[in-house]
Amino acid sequence: MGKGEELTTTKYLIHAQITANGIVEKPDVVGAVFGQTEGLLSNDLDLRELQRTGRIGRIQVNIHSNSGRAKGEIVIPSSLDRVETAILAASLETINRVGPCEAEIQTTKVEDVRAVKREQVVNRAKEIYKKMVESVGPTSMRMIEEVREAMRVHEISEYGEDRLPAGPSIHTSDAIIVVEGRSDVLNLLKYGIKNTVAVEGVSVPRSIGELSKKRTTTAFVDGDRGGELILKELLQIGDVDYITRAPKGKEVEDLEKDEVLIALRDKVPTAQFLATSNILNDKKENNHKSNGRNNKKQRYNNNRRQVVEEPVVEDDEVSLMKDMLKEFEGTGSGAILDEALNMAKEVEVENIYEEIKNIDGTADTVIFDGVISQRLVDVASQKGIKKLVAFKSVNIVKKPQDVKIITID
Repeated sequence: MGKGEELTTTKYLIHAQITANGIVEKPDVVGAVFGQTEGLLSNDLDLRELQRTGRIGRIQVNIHSNSGRAKGEIVIPSSLDRVETAILAASLETINRVGPCEAEIQTTKVEDVRAVKREQVVNRAKEIYKKMVESVGPTSMRMIEEVREAMRVHEISEYGEDRLPAGPSIHTSDAIIVVEGRSDVLNLLKYGIKNTVAVEGVSVPRSIGELSKKRTTTAFVDGDRGGELILKELLQIGDVDYITRAPKGKEVEDLEKDEVLIALRDKVPTAQFLATSNILNDKKENNHKSNGRNNKKQRYNNNRRQVVEEPVVEDDEVSLMKDMLKEFEGTGSGAILDEALNMAKEVEVENIYEEIKNIDGTADTVIFDGVISQRLVDVASQKGIKKLVAFKSVNIVKKPQDVKIITID
């Protein structure tokens, strides 16, 4: 069998050390291996037959003599399975003579050739990749950035009569991020954040103020004096739920991806931010803020969207709703009920938003095996639903006065 053929079929390499009390040659060792293992194992593991059928390769012997003793290494390539290879390796240790000399053979290891090849592949792949990266010169990088920038510009959209720069999801997302300028929108688009809109200056457009009352709004401003001014203006005319800022002295448009994600992760509710910040400490600013808040509260009353604490419901009503809810536990379904708590329609939880949106009649309560979100609260208010009942609610920051939320906990 040729060397190339051995390399393609070998799975394991048996390594063994040989010591002989005399001078022996390579043919003596090979003869001893074949001769003293013959008949020891079954015919299926006879070395001559295995070599004839190509299941083991040529036995390699590297031996040298010194001071009347011989030492060396035996290597046997094997394409047998693990168990058969282990038996063959163990059988070598039964050899006690080589030629006229007493000898001892000790199997040192069985090497998995495929594992070695896999390691070689990984190391070589790393080298190739490194060369590929190094081969991308400054000109190539500029070309890549130009293409990426063109794609980001293509994605950017506009919002409102002022045609403010915005991400493509600004019209459909339940939550929005308000930033300062077009460059901020482009930078966040680069990192996959598409629900942004820019105020484009210190004077915040009225359309942003109106939009902030309808969506869960996060203000994401620069970590400088300009960011403070825009934030003050936004707090006076809009309804901001969360606030976060770029690191001190940095602008949103210059942030790396990890900095953007950390800033958004660490956003805090507006009330908490104001309690720990001196951004509105000035008396004039406080008065202005108070007037703005009072005006906003009046507007909320007119639109029946003021933020209030959840009204206290009667214990028996809560108990009844919870008992009814338990009947839906684990079903993935729910029901739309009328004022007499009769089932008007049974619904699937995955379609609950569309079902509420398409209600046409005098529905009173929606009860389901799921989670109440801000989106569901908003559509329930629009459709005149008086009670939403589910196992829990998350991130409800704007709850209309006319909708009661009842959860199991």
